[in-house]
Amino acid sequence: MNVEFSGEIWYWRGPSPWYFVTVPEEESLDLQETSTRVSYGWGMIPVTARIGATEWTTSLFPKDGRYVVPVKTKVRKAEDLSEGETVTIRLSVDL
Repeated sequence: MNVEFSGEIWYWRGPSPWYFVTVPEEESLDLQETSTRVSYGWGMIPVTARIGATEWTTSLFPKDGRYVVPVKTKVRKAEDLSEGETVTIRLSVDL
């Protein structure tokens, strides 16, 4: 399954601070249907993600009925991204 969408980078200031992009509702529903076949627990979905020319592996986290994509530091640096910027993300679910 492949998904492409745009979203804003946001920063979570919790005990383990991290940057994320929230998957839109429609795409989250599609991913949720796939999760029963690919999740390794807690509803997390393994994916290969791409922003611009940078690709990385990660897992989507369920949050408030949708999914969030963690955006690693190396990705933000390689693509010169900051909190609040809107990016286009391509996801490929790892089966």
